[in-house]
Amino acid sequence: MKKEPETAGKPAKIPHGELTLLNRNHKEYPDSPEKAKLEAFENRYPEHDYVIEFDCPEFTSLCPVTGQPDFGHIRVRYIADRRCVESKSLKLYLFAFRNHATFHEEAVNRILTDLVRLLSPRWMRVEGVFRPRGGIAISVAAEDGSMPELAPKTEKPISINI
Repeated sequence: MKKEPETAGKPAKIPHGELTLLNRNHKEYPDSPEKAKLEAFENRYPEHDYVIEFDCPEFTSLCPVTGQPDFGHIRVRYIADRRCVESKSLKLYLFAFRNHATFHEEAVNRILTDLVRLLSPRWMRVEGVFRPRGGIAISVAAEDGSMPELAPKTEKPISINI
């Protein structure tokens, strides 16, 4: 049996030990967003503004009126502050909408609200592009915070004479 390394008589801290879903043989899938567990880890570069993007082209939920499946493409973009969302927990959370009855607008705003509550990001945008049903496609975007300038703008165009 392999023994954990010790430091000053104490067991060593497992890196990212707070994450319970990553690298686990997880076979139980939540059947609603309320039952899903979103997890986060420490952002090691909180002094930088950098954009993290998740592209989820296979999102499904149920129409709350007809019960028929709705298919969409969800994109989550954010600038982290102190915490970043762990991708497997996000995948399972989004999967939990599969049997959940919700309108497209509600789903996008629910995803934004839950992620903002978990992360307190500097900025976040959630976009949902839903496949047509009844001849109408729906796109929804919800945003929290303001997007900082990631590159400085110059007053005058820069020209170089060679």
